[in-house]
Amino acid sequence: MCVGLSARVVKLTDKGTAVVDASGAKREISAKLLDGLEPGDYVMVHAGTAIAKITDDDSHETENLLDHLL
Repeated sequence: MCVGLSARVVKLTDKGTAVVDASGAKREISAKLLDGLEPGDYVMVHAGTAIAKITDDDSHETENLLDHLL
């Protein structure tokens, strides 16, 4: 099974990476697969890579499901 976590883009770098905030944890990930990302966008992150742009509602739904499971 693959698990992706939702995160909010905090800033983009000129080397194809983004700093994201995932439930308070900030980390640098690869943003090379997605075009047109902006700070404030939400992304699905898997294995240190942003794999899809998602909506704010999608992000909150994912967080609620994880909270319920844990």
